[in-house]
Order: sequence, then structure tokens, then C-alpha cells
Amino acid sequence: RKVSKEAARKVALDLLATVKIPDPAAALAAHPTQFSGGMRQRIAIASALACEPKLLIADEPTTALDVTVQAGILKLLHQLRNDRKLSVMVITHDLGVLSSLTDRILIMYAGSEVESGPTSEILKNARHPYTKGLIAALPGKVKSASKNLTSIEGMPPELGNFPRGCAFHPRCIHAVDSCKNDLPGSLQITASHRIFCPVN
Repeated sequence: RKVSKEAARKVALDLLATVKIPDPAAALAAHPTQFSGGMRQRIAIASALACEPKLLIADEPTTALDVTVQAGILKLLHQLRNDRKLSVMVITHDLGVLSSLTDRILIMYAGSEVESGPTSEILKNARHPYTKGLIAALPGKVKSASKNLTSIEGMPPELGNFPRGCAFHPRCIHAVDSCKNDLPGSLQITASHRIFCPVN
């Protein structure tokens, strides 16, 4: 931003305060190893805000954080989005993270879109088998300690060695012959919800 060292320090202090770092001046003089995972995540968000972006891309922003810290990071992102009129793109495998933060979801598998639509609609009415598998794998879906978490069978394809047809078909219990040979076309479920799957 072509500001002086003193001005940059003030911006850094303001940003640390914005992301709720206690005692920003002490934090500015500290080393990364002196912070918890949640504090480091907040500092990373502050760094991303330094150039006043219109879009903040958060790649797995809650990975390896406990539930309480995770909730704090999501609350912070939500607040930043509203206060700064900021668009936030969250990249995650945890669809539960998206429920309170995003307006739309785009589900991808092996680099291709498989389902997209409004967040509330996708979470309530998922139609693609991969999306359903991700939702079923959420820990909150397990009602008792005696039941195992649900998992999606099989392994993702090797990068650059995708199968013919739909890349998800080797793991899909609903796959039909066309899934093995043809790329699935788009199927419009509603005006704003679509999937790429012939089995529905």
C-alpha cells in the first residue's frame, strides 16, 4: 500500500485489534510459536485483510481447531463480511462450517462441479450422491456413541488419472452404465439449484 513503516505498524495494530487479538502491540512483537492455533488463524486473516480486498478466500479456515475456537473463527468471518462488505469464499470439506456463513454452495469432486445452489437448499435437499455422502459424514449425524461415523467408500482418483465418465462413479452406489462412459450433463433441480448426475 506504499505507506511508511510507522503507518504500516498502525495498520497492523488496527488489524490485529479487528480480529480480536488481545494486546495487539505485544502480539506484533511475538513469534508465531507463541500463539495458539486459533490465534494464528486470526493473524492470518488479519494479514489477508491488509490490502483491503473485496474477496477473502478462506481455505479450510477451521481445520485442526477445536469446536469452541472454530465457532469463534466463523463468527469473526461472518462479522468481517458484514462490517467490511466483504465477499468470503470458504473452501472446506466440512459442510457444517458453511451452514451459518455462506449464501451459496458449490460442491466439487475431482476438480469438477457436481452440485450447486443456495446453502439452505443444498443442506436440506442434496441430490448428488457425493453431496449426500459429505452431509452424512458430518459428526452431528451420529446420534449415539455406539454408532460409527458414516464414510464415503473407496478412494479419490489419482490426480491426472481420472476414470472415464463421471469421476465419482467408482465410489457411487447409484452409478449406471452411462456414468462409466459419459460426462454427466447439467440437471436443473430449481432455478438456482443444479446437479451433474443422471441418477435422480
